[in-house]
Amino acid sequence: MNKQEKTAVIEELKGVFANLDFFYITDASTLSVEKINNFRRLCFDRGVQMRVIKNTLIRKALESAASEKNYEAIFGELKGPTAVLYAEGAANIPAKVLKEFRAGNDRPLLKAAYIDTAVFIGDDQLDALTKLKSKEQLLGEVIGLLQSPARNVISALQSGGQTIAGLVKTLQERA
Repeated sequence: MNKQEKTAVIEELKGVFANLDFFYITDASTLSVEKINNFRRLCFDRGVQMRVIKNTLIRKALESAASEKNYEAIFGELKGPTAVLYAEGAANIPAKVLKEFRAGNDRPLLKAAYIDTAVFIGDDQLDALTKLKSKEQLLGEVIGLLQSPARNVISALQSGGQTIAGLVKTLQERA
């Protein structure tokens, strides 16, 4: 790869990382060609992009980003063979794909994950990452919690109103 091609890859990665709120850094180095192809197929089926990229190119693309992104924490994990996983939508989709594939394989290992300025280092974080909720799910839960007290009050008023109406009707009939 010549300097011009490397520069083009770095520029492309800058654009990709600028538009992503999350990405995963993995190591799939000991997988056979057949298993790598199976993993790529699974990624494609689930809408996850997988790219094997040189660590120096990833690092240069990340270094050019704004400092508030907190990419520096990932730099220590950019060693050995590296594949970057990312997707549109929920941040836990690549983690679920990794876990699904790992049910029958020992790799790819999770080196690091970057999610909204938070960095998760190590393969032991995979279970936690699969349980992350999307922004829409969290908003739905908050709205549900906010609506709950109002529903309880309305329900109590409605049931109480029927009881009072029944009591008044019974008193009228006795009189």
